Amino acid sequence: QAPIKATCEDTSCKTGFPEDVHSAVVSRSVHGGQPLLNVRFQSCDGNKKIHFGSSEPEDFRVGEDGVVYAERSFQLSAEPTEFVVSAQDKETQEEWQMRVKLTPEPAFAGALEKDQKKIEDIIFPWQQYKYSSPLKRQKRDWVIPPINLPENSRGPFPQELVRIRSDRDKSLSLRYSVTGPGADQPPTGIFIINPISGQLSVTKPLDREQIASFHLRAHAVDVNGNQVENPIDIVINVIDMNDNRPEFLHQVWNGTVPEGSKPGTYVMTVTAIDADDPNAQNGMLRYRILSQAPSSPSPNMFTINNETGDIITVAAGLDREKVQQYTLIIQATDMEGNPTYGLSNTATAVITVTDVNDNPPEFTAMTFYGEVPENRVDVIVANLTVTDKDQPHTPAWNAMYRMTGGDPTGRFTILTDPNSNDGLVTVVKPIDFETNRMFVLTVAAENQVPLAKGIQHPPQSTATVSITVIDVNESPYFVPNPKLVRQEEGLLAGSMLTTFTAQDPDRYMQQTSLRYSKLSDPANWLKIDPVNGQITTTAVLDRESIYVQNNMYNATFLASDNGIPPMSGTGTLQIYLLDINDNAPQVNPKEATTCETVQPNAINITAVDPDIDPNAGPFAFELPDTPASIKRNWTIVRISGDHAQLSLRIRFLEAGIYDVPIVITDSGNPHASSTSVLKVKVCQCDINGDCTDVDRIVGAGLGTGAIIAILLCIIILLILVLMFVVWMKRRDKERQAKQLLIDPEDDVRDNILKYDEEGGGEEDQDYDLSQLQQPDTVEPDAIKPVGIRRLDERPIHAEPQYPVRSAAPHPGDIGDFINE
Repeated sequence: QAPIKATCEDTSCKTGFPEDVHSAVVSRSVHGGQPLLNVRFQSCDGNKKIHFGSSEPEDFRVGEDGVVYAERSFQLSAEPTEFVVSAQDKETQEEWQMRVKLTPEPAFAGALEKDQKKIEDIIFPWQQYKYSSPLKRQKRDWVIPPINLPENSRGPFPQELVRIRSDRDKSLSLRYSVTGPGADQPPTGIFIINPISGQLSVTKPLDREQIASFHLRAHAVDVNGNQVENPIDIVINVIDMNDNRPEFLHQVWNGTVPEGSKPGTYVMTVTAIDADDPNAQNGMLRYRILSQAPSSPSPNMFTINNETGDIITVAAGLDREKVQQYTLIIQATDMEGNPTYGLSNTATAVITVTDVNDNPPEFTAMTFYGEVPENRVDVIVANLTVTDKDQPHTPAWNAMYRMTGGDPTGRFTILTDPNSNDGLVTVVKPIDFETNRMFVLTVAAENQVPLAKGIQHPPQSTATVSITVIDVNESPYFVPNPKLVRQEEGLLAGSMLTTFTAQDPDRYMQQTSLRYSKLSDPANWLKIDPVNGQITTTAVLDRESIYVQNNMYNATFLASDNGIPPMSGTGTLQIYLLDINDNAPQVNPKEATTCETVQPNAINITAVDPDIDPNAGPFAFELPDTPASIKRNWTIVRISGDHAQLSLRIRFLEAGIYDVPIVITDSGNPHASSTSVLKVKVCQCDINGDCTDVDRIVGAGLGTGAIIAILLCIIILLILVLMFVVWMKRRDKERQAKQLLIDPEDDVRDNILKYDEEGGGEEDQDYDLSQLQQPDTVEPDAIKPVGIRRLDERPIHAEPQYPVRSAAPHPGDIGDFINE
């Protein structure tokens, strides 16, 4: 629905003039510059820039606001004056046109009063016999001239205006009525008509400022309502009366004018409007200035165009430094300014005199003084004050300072304080008291903008600035700094290296000699004499030390004076250490892996020497003569200055770890050599020359010590397991040898018994304990002889002192023991 609604709104708006012909009634006498009417232009796009034009530019001009002005003064003829007003879009060049029709107002107002007294009859059809010949065909319908009715009439009401009649009222009984806005349409009831007599009357006073004209239509019908005559159009124009005062668009108007402006300078425009007819004298305004405050230097500094409201200057002498603002009381009077009949109103015009640069800055003194300690920068040493009568904080007041002499080396600059407009003399380069003790500067001040034309004052002001330099205790400095010393490494402790001294720039202060101390010595190789600055070594200088970077060793020393306050300076001593052949080359890496067979079995090794050229490579590689197995099993071949290749000499070498000594000699003078031991892991290899899994695991990171430690751990673990097994077996035997429930002293198995028959010794004591549970069930009691029954057996016959046991198996004490 939204797009449909938008489309409807677009189609309802039509850019252009709302009517093709615009009619207006104006006075017969037209003055140049007089506004005549206002054309309405409807723009659907509010951003359009419309330019209005006239087909008669020598007579009529159309302003940008659509107001039509007379270009010259002339008299309108009795016939309507017509011309075309055009509107053109400045961007799209689209153009619209409207025809304007100007009708002169009645020649004299007395005719209106006469017309009101004599009621005119309007007859259907309206006929003119006076100007028509008998042979000319008469029009049946006629356009009725407009009826002019003054506004604010005092009555009495209803007031008769005109009587409408039909020439058929003699033969027919007619009824008259009137329709249109003001009759039966809002505002209703203003005009009424007698249906019988056709008398048209107005019922109340009219206001032209609300409705300027009424368009009515008169009807004549018979008693049956049938139309007898064609309707007649009646136009009632409301004649304007001077019943509205002029009203200014603003009660207070603000304008500006530069000081020193010449007479005739435009200042501002004030505008008033009058609700009365602008084309009549009631709405024609005239302006004048009633008063001016203050009245200096002249009571008539300004004048106003009585028709346009333009305010201009008429006298010279506008000076902002004397009068900053003028207040004018402006009066607007209608009736073309007639003081007797015109209505008036007033407004206030406030005119501010704006500043121009008519006053240069002036120094408050001819000489300014300041002082600055030596070697200080960014210090304000003097404030330069100026006065300027122009408006503060404007380009005509803001001062700019520049030095015109006394500072050839550019040690000072002058900044402007934006708040006070003072010049701040600042030191930008350090000053040495021993070289310059005083400066005398010449400075000039001027505004940001040049002086206005015709000003007699000098364009700038000059002054001198005397600056005294204050002597302060300065820091001593080492010469040179840094100091470079070239020395071979290996210099023994206690050797004198160099002398590193400083200088004190204070030549005009009483001070003792400087004292020296060590501030930074990373390797603690040096010491300095506190009096003469002599530096000696406390350790051997080593180029290969970690504190030496790119053959350079840096140490920092401090020199201090006894001034007030004490000052100190630092210096850096750079020792460039020359290399000597004090390091033998070593093999890298220390461990390697190869295969048991000859192919592939090459090992690449590298010689490493902390020394530098010419005390380093190229290196010589060889195998020692002892032990003899080394040269028998291995061979070494040099492949470059720093690299060699070790390989098996024999076809097969049993897997294991071998220590291969290698003698490496550098190229120094004299030569330095060393014997490095290379641990070689010989392992079984696959077809690709890689060690098998076990060998790779061992050779990947396990040395001989690690392998021995692992074997020891395995042996200890086996011993612990064996001891645990032995302990378990001993415990099982102890369980089997656990005593019976009877007292050990009564156990006949552990005693020597005498029997009447030979027995098998200890074998006879190996009893079947299962019989202890139910001995009666094993054999009858009668079988055993009486004399050989064991003491712990149950008696043959029941004895009253023992409880009788049941013959069924009973898990008693003995059973529990046996089960356990």
